[in-house]
Amino acid sequence: MISRVKNTNRLIRLFGLTKVPMIWYCRPKVIEHTDEKIEIKIPLKRRTKNHLGSMYFGVLAVGADITGGFLAMDPIQESGRKIALIFKDFKADFLKRPEGDVHFICNDGLAIKELVDTVANSTERHNYKLNIEAVVPSISSEVVAKFELTLSLKDRT
Repeated sequence: MISRVKNTNRLIRLFGLTKVPMIWYCRPKVIEHTDEKIEIKIPLKRRTKNHLGSMYFGVLAVGADITGGFLAMDPIQESGRKIALIFKDFKADFLKRPEGDVHFICNDGLAIKELVDTVANSTERHNYKLNIEAVVPSISSEVVAKFELTLSLKDRT
């Protein structure tokens, strides 16, 4: 598990440096990565705070985006297919001000694996609604934000 976490951290950093600089700027770190779950932390620092001292909602969006996207990356790579990943829509419910390091958690890994298997055997685009929760464990186990992102995959092979 340690090597998978390190590998995912390396991939996120590389993706941030080469493709989406905002990801690099937010400095996300993978805490846990299994077939079923991914947990990513974004620290609350000067660059991620808003004027009230809580995490800026744009940074929260980055956290939800990479949590869902990187949970799908392993099954896509394992499929050996050239599968295009995009988010079709994004819904967020901000429940409390996140006033500490935020952990983004998605437990939809097995459903994503099934989706990738379906897409690999199809020429159609397929969608799945991911559920991601954000918590600030240093303060409470209470959910501070909920995200629903529609993951859209299509085999381009």
